[in-house]
Amino acid sequence: MDDTTALTTPVALVEEVYGRYPERLAVGRRRLGRPLTYAEKVLLAHAEDPHGIGLERGVDYADYRPDRVAMQDATAQMTLLQFMTAGLPRVAVPTTVHCDHLIQARVGAEIDLKNALDANSEVYEFLRTVSAKYGIGFWNPGSGIIHQVVLEQYAFPGGMMIGTDSHTPNAGGLGMVAIGVGGADAVDVMAGWPFNTKVPKVIGVHLTGRLSGWTAAKDVILKVAGILTVKGGTGAIVEYFGPGCESISATGKATICNMGAEIGATCSLFPFGGRSAMYLKATQREEIADLANEYAGHLRVDPEVEEEPERFYDRVVEIDLDELEPHLVGPHTPDLDRPMSEVRDAVETERYPPRISYALVGSCTNSSYEDIGRAAHVARQAKAAGLKVRSPLLITPGSEQVRATIERDGLLDDLEAIGASVLANACGPCIGQWKRDDIEMGDRNTIVTSYNRNFPRRNDGNADTLAFIGSPETVVGMALTGRLDVDFVRDGVPGPDGDAVHLEPPAADELPDKGFDPGESGFQPPAVDPTTVEVVVKPDSERLELLEPFAAWDGRDLTGLRVLLKAVGKCTTDHISPAGPWLRYRGHLTNISQNLFTGVDNAFADGHGNGVDVRDGSVTPLPDLAREYKEAKLEWVAVGDENYGEGSSREHAAMEPRYMGARAIIARSFARIHEANLKKQAVLALAFADPADYDAIHVDDEIDIVGLADLAPGKPVTVVVRHSDGSTQGVPTTHTMSDEHIEWFRAGSALNVLRQQT
Repeated sequence: MDDTTALTTPVALVEEVYGRYPERLAVGRRRLGRPLTYAEKVLLAHAEDPHGIGLERGVDYADYRPDRVAMQDATAQMTLLQFMTAGLPRVAVPTTVHCDHLIQARVGAEIDLKNALDANSEVYEFLRTVSAKYGIGFWNPGSGIIHQVVLEQYAFPGGMMIGTDSHTPNAGGLGMVAIGVGGADAVDVMAGWPFNTKVPKVIGVHLTGRLSGWTAAKDVILKVAGILTVKGGTGAIVEYFGPGCESISATGKATICNMGAEIGATCSLFPFGGRSAMYLKATQREEIADLANEYAGHLRVDPEVEEEPERFYDRVVEIDLDELEPHLVGPHTPDLDRPMSEVRDAVETERYPPRISYALVGSCTNSSYEDIGRAAHVARQAKAAGLKVRSPLLITPGSEQVRATIERDGLLDDLEAIGASVLANACGPCIGQWKRDDIEMGDRNTIVTSYNRNFPRRNDGNADTLAFIGSPETVVGMALTGRLDVDFVRDGVPGPDGDAVHLEPPAADELPDKGFDPGESGFQPPAVDPTTVEVVVKPDSERLELLEPFAAWDGRDLTGLRVLLKAVGKCTTDHISPAGPWLRYRGHLTNISQNLFTGVDNAFADGHGNGVDVRDGSVTPLPDLAREYKEAKLEWVAVGDENYGEGSSREHAAMEPRYMGARAIIARSFARIHEANLKKQAVLALAFADPADYDAIHVDDEIDIVGLADLAPGKPVTVVVRHSDGSTQGVPTTHTMSDEHIEWFRAGSALNVLRQQT
């Protein structure tokens, strides 16, 4: 085993990265003629060619060399199936697989993990053997959630990584540019290619004051989401700076960066500081902490940027932590933001169900030692006052290391004493892996979570579950009241004698005094001799399927395309390719394609996931309609609204349409990751030049996309709409394709290009 597949990031790798900083940053300052933001520094240090790389934000495309790749088990299946077709002997950069998505929460940690091992044995064995054969580190089920494990083991200030999960930016809490991507992007980097992306804009969030009282790091990002909205960070890195940064722990910063995915940001990051060094040392990375201290001047913004931020950032957001109060966002979208003091009025005005059916603490966003410690402090106070939770409370530790440490230090006992149940170290209800027995589908109910995403159907598959997001301590306080319309901070919690119990603001150590207990290590290094490892994919498997290449473009315009659907309003990757029970088919493109668009509200048909077969006018489930069109050799387009493809990085939401016959998605606007995934699969991602032209598309139209022989970067594409009355309408569209993206389109996919070159 070489040191690039070790249990943690090798010091030599960090030394090599830091050694590039002085010269690279000097080149950047000279070329730009100005000081640098921290994000620009990290990107320059990882540029393929710092002397020739494009530097214009939001315009140029650029090649970067990430330090590592991380994958979770749901996305790793399709990623590794693609990598296997490249014909390479091993990955070119340090890579890990983390088994955290396929464990369904139902009873409790031990039983749920055992059930997952039984139900997913074929998939786990595939991931284990592929990892062993191709030089990839493998983390067993139960080891923890990918982003918490990466923070504990691999993230380092000034590094760069990509991950096949939209919450990869969690590592920004330690000052890393960590970007969520689709599997095809990861395959490129694992194969030794650079990571190509548009040079991000940079949004500065200036933090002043200090967090105190009931206000937590989570409230910072909830406030930012309310300001920037779900698409306000699209195409940008969100960079936090200012004196308020040092009042937030490293894991608190990770929480903020993690949930930056909900505003569409490329990633988020904090500068290196004293609390970053504390966390590195607490997680047995003293040498990396010392190196970061040595290079600290490079691992933060240039002083001039902090003095005059408006000159250097594309936008500046001001947040005074002294004035920030606890917030709650939701339901149905993470940017519907309210201070806790306004929630009661919203319940009355919007007629939200006031009883909380479940309260949930954890997820990759809020499951650190400090998070659980603050929640446990609330629980200790409650126990002393004779209180128990009035809503079921579920706790998810972020990693085996966190679980073992909070168990040793009595924090789990504190939570269980008031009625909490502890789940496995996995994503669980946050990503739809939750078996509820207390409601029926269609029951309107309220849950509160410390998670990151609250789209309809996200947590339990029920579109009528209203999910609200707050900090862990806020969620525990609300579980004690059992009510959405009770402000436990100001009004107190009803006690056993009827008198109000006023809880003190939570306090907890951000790091354990006795150090972390690693628990049972779940890491497996790759095989010393990969020739001894056999990777098996059974031909009759319903979970795994080897991939066939998509056909190359035939050089002709796309004509006679049918309109499969026109999405109304929010159309996230959860709407396009739901998770939950469909996670079992993430390695089988044929089977998982049967969930295509099942969550979409289609302008042409009532109900979720229905379409109209223009051949006979029948209303047909969209997966069936897409399959029938494919069998009839009828290619099609889908029409989207604003921010189409918001949410998860799952490339299945791009691969499934391609597999089922899509040639283009035409939308008012796209979310960054999904647009990139569509390009990788050679699906044209076209934006209406005039968003009002969305209304011009009818159910029985035929679509021609013309002039493709002259497709070029920045050149508009004409869509000809042929209406059923015989009239035609030219609809201009724009795209963000580079020369490389056009090559992918012509070849049939980015993977086809990789195959040709290897």
